This record gives sequence, structure tokens and C-alpha cells, in this order.
Amino acid sequence: MKSVFKKIWFLAKPYLNTRQNEVHTEISTEFAFKLITPEDGEEDIVIPAIILHDVGWHKVPVNLQLMVFGPKATKPELNRMHEVEGVKITKKILEKINYDKNKTAQIIKIIEGHDSRKKAISVNDMIVKDADKLWRYSKSGFYIDIERFDETFDEGLNRLRKNISNWFFTNTAGEMAAEMIKKREKEKVS
Repeated sequence: MKSVFKKIWFLAKPYLNTRQNEVHTEISTEFAFKLITPEDGEEDIVIPAIILHDVGWHKVPVNLQLMVFGPKATKPELNRMHEVEGVKITKKILEKINYDKNKTAQIIKIIEGHDSRKKAISVNDMIVKDADKLWRYSKSGFYIDIERFDETFDEGLNRLRKNISNWFFTNTAGEMAAEMIKKREKEKVS
């Protein structure tokens, strides 16, 4: 990882101490790296955006977080709060390291709608959105989510299966998700 990305990670880390965001961001960043080349993305936009995309959750009260996302969300409108707060934190972090202003503007545009905006605004946005959602299919993401959503193994797997076609923008991410579902299926204990 480039040293500038390490600096961004270091500055983002204090904001990732909620909602299991540190492990989520680490795994999502790994997925982003895997998507950049086949999808022709820009590393200097995608990697900072994926590292910083959920820093705004730090400002959402913990007692409200599970009401905001997931299959049983009752207050999904509060999801915007983490995007708006994330933009403020991202600006502060990228200004602190004197990150390129044009790239910063693109990163902020991605973060300000990474969950709420249903259409992607660029290839880089597609990659960030896909890397973010691929986490759900990873071993860690799957088991964290079924526990926090109070789902059975089968309910969690069915949620993932039914959303492949409408969650992903890139073919690469869809293929990766399908492969991870096969891995999860093999983990089921009878």
C-alpha cells in the first residue's frame, strides 16, 4: 500500500471504532484493490474513498445505528447522516495531508452518496460501491451481519443471494460475490 494511503488509514482509524467499521474498511479496501485493474479504476481516487467512506458513522449515535441499515432498518433516512458527516471528516483528513484538490473533490463526491445514491457517477464510484457491498459476502462480514441482524445462517445467505443482481455495478464484483456465496454454503454446519 502506498505511504499516502497508510497516512489516510492512520488518520481515519479513530473514526472507524464503531459498527465494526475497522474490519469492514480493511476488507472493503482489499476488495477495492482487486476491482481497480479489471474495472479500469483510479487507485488514487478509489482507495482513499473506500478507506474514508464510513468515517461518518462515528457521528451517528450507537443506539440508532442498527435502526439505520440492514434488513430490519426502521430509520433508513438517517443513513444520510453518516454520508454528510463523512464528507466533513474526509475533507479535514485530506486537507491535513495536502491531498490533490481535484482528487479530493472526486473522493468527496463519491462519499457523499456512496449509500444513498442509487446510480453510480463514475467507474470509481462503482468500484467503491461494489467493494463496500462485497464485504457482506466475506467470511467476516457474513458472520458479523447475521449476528447483528439476528438472522439464521440460511436467512443471511438468502439475503445475499437475492441481492447479487441489484447490489453490484461491475461484473467482476458480481462474480466475486457469487464465488463467496459458494464458500459460505460450504461452511454451513448441519
